Amino acid sequence: MNSNNVFQSVLFLVVLLAAAVPVSRYITKVMDGSSRAVRFGAPLERLLYRIAGVDPSSEMSWKHYAIATIAFNTLGAAFLYLLLRVQGWLPGNPQQFGAMTVDGAFNTAVSFVTNTNWQDYSPEQTVGYLAQMLGFTVQNFLSAATGIVVVIALIRGFARHTAQTIGNFWVDITRVTMYVLVPMSIVIAGLLMSQGVIQNFKAYQDVPTLQTTTYAAPKLDAQGNPVKDAKGNPVTVDTPVKTQTIAMGPVASQEAIKMLGTNGGGFFNGNSAHPYENPTPFANFLQIFAMLLIPASLCLVFGQVIADRKQGIAVLAVMVIAFAACVAGEIGAEQSGNPALSALHVDQSASALQAGGNMEGKETRFGIAQSGIFTVATTAASCGAVNNMHDSLTPLGGLIPMLLIQLGEVVFGGVGSGLYGMLVFALLAVFVAGLMIGRTPEYVGKKIEAYEMKMVSIVVLLTPMLVLVGASIAVLADAGKAGILNPGAHGFSEILYAFSSAANNNGSAFAGLTVSTPFYNSLLGIAMWFGRFGSIVPVLAIAGSLAAKKRIAVTGGTLPTHGPLFVVLLLGTVLLVGALTYVPALALGPGVEHLMMIVGH
Repeated sequence: MNSNNVFQSVLFLVVLLAAAVPVSRYITKVMDGSSRAVRFGAPLERLLYRIAGVDPSSEMSWKHYAIATIAFNTLGAAFLYLLLRVQGWLPGNPQQFGAMTVDGAFNTAVSFVTNTNWQDYSPEQTVGYLAQMLGFTVQNFLSAATGIVVVIALIRGFARHTAQTIGNFWVDITRVTMYVLVPMSIVIAGLLMSQGVIQNFKAYQDVPTLQTTTYAAPKLDAQGNPVKDAKGNPVTVDTPVKTQTIAMGPVASQEAIKMLGTNGGGFFNGNSAHPYENPTPFANFLQIFAMLLIPASLCLVFGQVIADRKQGIAVLAVMVIAFAACVAGEIGAEQSGNPALSALHVDQSASALQAGGNMEGKETRFGIAQSGIFTVATTAASCGAVNNMHDSLTPLGGLIPMLLIQLGEVVFGGVGSGLYGMLVFALLAVFVAGLMIGRTPEYVGKKIEAYEMKMVSIVVLLTPMLVLVGASIAVLADAGKAGILNPGAHGFSEILYAFSSAANNNGSAFAGLTVSTPFYNSLLGIAMWFGRFGSIVPVLAIAGSLAAKKRIAVTGGTLPTHGPLFVVLLLGTVLLVGALTYVPALALGPGVEHLMMIVGH
């Protein structure tokens, strides 16, 4: 990394951490009802509760909280599925797009409800304005709010003692949406529009090009899948183009919550590399900032609610250290480039750096530094938005975002999901430490016993099972292998990345895999659903168990969980437990690719 790369990375972290302090205070006050915003919006809140038949003064046990969470999101998935299936008969569709296929609508509905936003289609060629706003944007808010309220419930479990309840789901999700996500999204959307992100309801514009362009387009069958010849190679046809269609739409409003809620679903297929979604370097910086602001703030909320700010700072420190290390590795790998390309220049040796680094798949207006920070941020968080093509990263440059996803996206992570994932690892860390010193493990005044560790085991093992089993099925089944366009190690990396992204609710992809098939739509949809709610239920069970426990006084034998020693212990637990699970698979994918690159293949 050169001095410019270091400066941009440090500047981003300084701005992020400075902003996290006031935002954390605001979120804490919103959730305990002491914020002025809550008092101002109380009449509207009461009206909503009256319409829904909700008693805001009645709190829930963890089981009722979990049932409400799953029921609410199941209803949202059903509504979005129906919307996508009937959009051809609805208004707000100036391009007159028809209904999505059954498997495509299923995958997309599950994707947006689980905060994954996996997109196996081109949004500007598939989904109308009404479906984008009423379906996608609404679920962007509600899926983000779901993650936040779950971690708030877990934090209450740590803060309360001898209690049987962890809050009211309906009150929590209403307040998070009304007072946190909506106002912050309005601010972000306004800033994005000032940079040139479009916000309109115009029909698409057809403009003539200066010259006719002919390109080889893949031939598609009736289902829209590429046709292959007898040798398995894609069949192409020469296609002349004399006009260009410029897509329009209400982009800024969706873009704001896409980043702020770590959703990631783009209005355009180009996502945050599209000039109408991300037109300037400042817009790019703002998007990275938005996707990590709430996850960073929630760490400090944790410390404030349990009345021990150092605990929140320790968790945040683990995230910052891991993030900084990954940014340095990502930018370094991409700046080094491919030595095989350097060897093509007669005036350079095979070990010389590729001129300018690996710029394949990157926007020149962002460069390697902003692309690298964005890549790490979007996979450290469960966002999945991209401003460059992850499929074009160097092998080590692709390994870093893939590993960040596989760790459970706890390095900041998604809104809510990142922190509750990290707190699960914290429970595991103190359990391991307790075994080493022969004491009952404790964390922030609560004993960690057999029940909590059973729930921790489910959370830690569930997503690796979904990823590895799903990827194994895909590489064994003919329907899975049919989607591979890049045979060999990279093709395996694309499959591994797809299931890692789905099960961990990220949504980004190595794009060389054809996933718009019933096989992948169904299998990835199942991975997304259980990756999300299969983790939320045990997390809420932990919250209920901790809330019922008495608070233990600190003694001389208590392991301090807010100093440098615990930071190292927690970071080591994340890396050892998270990374070692995937070492064999990563060796077969990015590991083999890197060795092939070194020898010139």
